[in-house]
Amino acid sequence: MRLLTHNMLSSNIKGVTNGFPLRIEAEKVVEKQVEINHDFLRNIFPKIEWKAFVDASRILGYAELPEEAPEPSVLESDHEFLGKFHHALLELHIEEGALVCPETGRKFPINKGIPNMLLHEDEV
Repeated sequence: MRLLTHNMLSSNIKGVTNGFPLRIEAEKVVEKQVEINHDFLRNIFPKIEWKAFVDASRILGYAELPEEAPEPSVLESDHEFLGKFHHALLELHIEEGALVCPETGRKFPINKGIPNMLLHEDEV
């Protein structure tokens, strides 16, 4: 599971009002090379919840991103930043572990890179 996916997921358990961001418990993380696409990065950047993204990347051991989101204009000229953003967003993969609801503590397992977000009957 990429951090791009993590940034888009939240807990939908009945009654949960604060289901984002899900806490990451990573057991196995791998890096997979992906060709950089500057246009994709520029388009996805405004949709990323920056604090959750930076916190998740640090949990995975990647501390190269700034605490505060840079101005979008940086994406036009700073290729070093784009490379770091690309690496954290698309090249870090959680293969095994869990996503944890911040409100209930419910764990959603990640197996072979796929998060299982299915709810139990009593959670619907």
